[in-house]
Amino acid sequence: MYSLNVPVPGQVGALAVEIARQLPSARARTRGEHTLGVKRLGSDAGQYSRIEAQAREALAGQPAFEARIDEIDIFEDPPVGTAPVVYLAVDSPGLRQLHQRLVDIFGSVSEGIEGESYTPHVTIARGGSLDAAKRVAGAVDPIEWTVSKLQFWDAKHNQSVSTVSLPA
Repeated sequence: MYSLNVPVPGQVGALAVEIARQLPSARARTRGEHTLGVKRLGSDAGQYSRIEAQAREALAGQPAFEARIDEIDIFEDPPVGTAPVVYLAVDSPGLRQLHQRLVDIFGSVSEGIEGESYTPHVTIARGGSLDAAKRVAGAVDPIEWTVSKLQFWDAKHNQSVSTVSLPA
């Protein structure tokens, strides 16, 4: 799957790792694996260059935007993958607007994850005990940052393919 993501600041990754230590039976994301999905773009490897070019065109003029994390939350029954999912909830009107613009252009690639179902978040861990997940959920000291770069992400190889600076 190819997607457009927000690279998260080191402070966010460090918080996620710290919280994951409290979830020993869950599969935690490791340092460097924490990203914030903007929009899934598709899975056809043969079309990647075309998809990226179309996304870059859609991003033309996109300004930088603010993001804030101040809560740990849970997806008890996620639409895909192992439950529960413990995550850092992201508040960002600019991110939501960008996501919706990209859904309007590319359509919804993943049912239950995009469009009206979109919940901006940084995954901390999947699986394990729901009780443990509920114990870590709640408010955290706020982390705020300006999103000034986006990355095209290749999930198959778990790596960034390229980046685009904002404003684009």
